[in-house]
Order: sequence, then structure tokens, then C-alpha cells
Amino acid sequence: MNNDEFIITPREDKTVTMTIRIEKHVQEKLDELARKSNRSRNEIVNMALEYALKNARFIDSTGS
Repeated sequence: MNNDEFIITPREDKTVTMTIRIEKHVQEKLDELARKSNRSRNEIVNMALEYALKNARFIDSTGS
């Protein structure tokens, strides 16, 4: 292999793009957390979603 070669391999897609609507006060809180933590809003949302999914409990209100 020539040392001048620029090797490119296929990238594995692990993320998707989603569009959501949130209330203005939620966006403001996300922005504040992002600013204070020096993280992107996207990082904060992903962290919150992971936490929610790990800790969510479904309660079937139909009794079945």
C-alpha cells in the first residue's frame, strides 16, 4: 500500500434524523442545560431520551 493513499471505508449509520415539536419553555430549558454543560442541545435530548426509555414503565389502563 502506498503511504499517500487516502483510504475511505463505508460508514455505518447509527443515527437517524427526526423532526419533533416541543413547547417553547422546554426548548429554553434545553438551551440552558446545553449552555451550562457545554454540550449540544442534541446531546442533552439524546441523554434525556435514553434515560426516559430505560426508566419508563407502561401501565395498561384497560386492566388487561
